[in-house]
Amino acid sequence: MHNQSRVWCILKSVKPRRQSVILDVIQRSPVRSQEQLRRSLRAAGFDVTQATLSRDIRELGLVKGGVDGAYQAPGLPLAPNGKAAEMMLQRAVAEYLLRVDRVQQLVLLRTGLGRAQALCVTIDDAHLPEVVGTVAGEDTVLVIAPDTKRAKALVKRLERFTGEAHSA
Repeated sequence: MHNQSRVWCILKSVKPRRQSVILDVIQRSPVRSQEQLRRSLRAAGFDVTQATLSRDIRELGLVKGGVDGAYQAPGLPLAPNGKAAEMMLQRAVAEYLLRVDRVQQLVLLRTGLGRAQALCVTIDDAHLPEVVGTVAGEDTVLVIAPDTKRAKALVKRLERFTGEAHSA
């Protein structure tokens, strides 16, 4: 039984890495089909089934769009208008954000493993007045606001998108 739980933990940790590779692949070059994405994943060391890939695409919120019809991450609006970017941000925050902490003008966002990059890109693409810059890791996004007042406003905005407070 102990070996089964160890195998489960290993398999569970592969998914965030695989999804992170998917995001990396579609950001580097246009990917127009699941088969093309599956081949790129295989080259990166992930041999996945079509069902697994479909599930990853759905969980990451990838959509086909743009002029070239390639997959896009949630942070890339299909139309270059502020309303689309705001809606994508609201969706990404509701789906990925687990916790918000603020220290002066720094806002720390916690996500599940492999979700921080997608949330970070979405925040960047929204061009919020409260954001000077962002940095993402695997499960954490650091958002830098110009001052404490706008950092507080950002926290309120993000909490409004989640429908509940996630801060400590």
